[in-house]
Amino acid sequence: MFSPLRPIYPVAGIREIEDTLIPSARPPLMERAGRAAAQDAVRLIMDRPGPILVACGPGNNGGDGFVMARQLAQAGREVLVAFCGAADRLPAEAAKACADYLAAGGTIVSDLPAAPANGWALVVDALFGIGLGRPIEGHYASWIQTLNAQPCPRMALDVPSGLDADTGQPLGATFRATHTTTFIALKPGLLTNDGPDHCGEISVQRIDIDAPAWLPPRGHAVAPSLFHPQLQPRPRNTHKGVYGDAGILGGSAGMVGAALLAGRAALWLGTGRVYVGLLDDNGPAVDFAHPELMLRRAHALPARLSALAAGPGLGTEAASASLLASAIERALPLLLDADALNLCSADATLRQALTARAAPTVLTPHPAEAARMLATTTASVQADRLHAALEIAARYKALVVLKGCGSIIATPDGRWFINGTGHPGMASAGMGDVLTGLVVGLLAQGWPAESALIAGVHLHGAAADRLAREGIGPVGLTASETIDAARGVFNGWVIEAQRDPRLAGGPSPRPVR
Repeated sequence: MFSPLRPIYPVAGIREIEDTLIPSARPPLMERAGRAAAQDAVRLIMDRPGPILVACGPGNNGGDGFVMARQLAQAGREVLVAFCGAADRLPAEAAKACADYLAAGGTIVSDLPAAPANGWALVVDALFGIGLGRPIEGHYASWIQTLNAQPCPRMALDVPSGLDADTGQPLGATFRATHTTTFIALKPGLLTNDGPDHCGEISVQRIDIDAPAWLPPRGHAVAPSLFHPQLQPRPRNTHKGVYGDAGILGGSAGMVGAALLAGRAALWLGTGRVYVGLLDDNGPAVDFAHPELMLRRAHALPARLSALAAGPGLGTEAASASLLASAIERALPLLLDADALNLCSADATLRQALTARAAPTVLTPHPAEAARMLATTTASVQADRLHAALEIAARYKALVVLKGCGSIIATPDGRWFINGTGHPGMASAGMGDVLTGLVVGLLAQGWPAESALIAGVHLHGAAADRLAREGIGPVGLTASETIDAARGVFNGWVIEAQRDPRLAGGPSPRPVR
């Protein structure tokens, strides 16, 4: 059965929930958080003997660490707390946690001790929580460097210290965890940008708080639960016309392969017919690897299509811009990628036409393309990926995926999703073209645009993950290899969906086109 949806909250949302609950919370939230962290730690190091080092900071994150340390000591583990601040300057609840730890017989040292002969069983970062907004410097930076060098499990409480919880940007010295126990709900910075490289395995401890009941989330982690109503088995009495006609516009000289990759991906995801319109006048008349694809000159794509993707290998010549303008005018679901995005960024007339569209529009920029669309720099986009994705969606009145580590999907009405599938092996040529084909294939089959984009992004990464588990990649993985794997993963989802009672009475078969 598909897993339930997982909400994501920025820091402001977490603070709003906490401020609502703190006056009446019994037991207090800090006690709950420290206890949950201790339970995670016990599971993590069940078979590892030796002492545990907890590095506590001067705020409430340090308070969580004191509670955790007390709980671990009471469970029979040897615990040492490093805390260089003044207990009388801690926030009230953190000060109480510190006092309770000492009253229970706990030990505090003012600097990180040398590791014991057999090493630590676990080191815990309880230095700074979600509210950090400046680089870590001085002795805390030195502490983080020392903790990062420990050859043992390294656990962060809520977020790794030094990592911006909203953006995933490292702020100076940053703790590199093997495990992160985060409280109440996921935060964006754990899932995108540099977050995944610093968080390791993430455990969400709700600490008995149903966050959506207090504050409806605008963000969610991508999972098949978001699109499972679309995963319907096909009726036996059917034909290819039911599953749409997808068009791919691109393939200028030297870049025909990009359009072919997109077309093959759409075909292998079950699209009824796939037409590839090539700009290269000397381009092939047939794809001998996949002769099912119908190759055309770019101007000869059929007038009747179910969905169209423009951009893979499109180029930026005048002829490309003219063809793109015609594509934008078509009243059908449209996906723009690669040079189609670059052309729109450079041409106000194309931008105006794009934002005026009534039919669904999907944009799939990587960070450099997103920067051109926003007339800013790639560094600015990466500094706040969530903001950039939402800004593009609002400005262009389109569904957007900002590709990269933790791809962010944004809607024009301000909702957003972060995808967690995929791995570094996907940083190879043609991967974006395959994604284009997967999404336009679902659009052509009648999927709602939002579901098609979310599913295509998740599926693309899941296919690469499957290949890596089979020993294909991550290093050396090619885009074309993910197409076959995507078909396998997708069919697995459909089979699983048939066993899910929530799909009973789902969408009826799509109408014949």
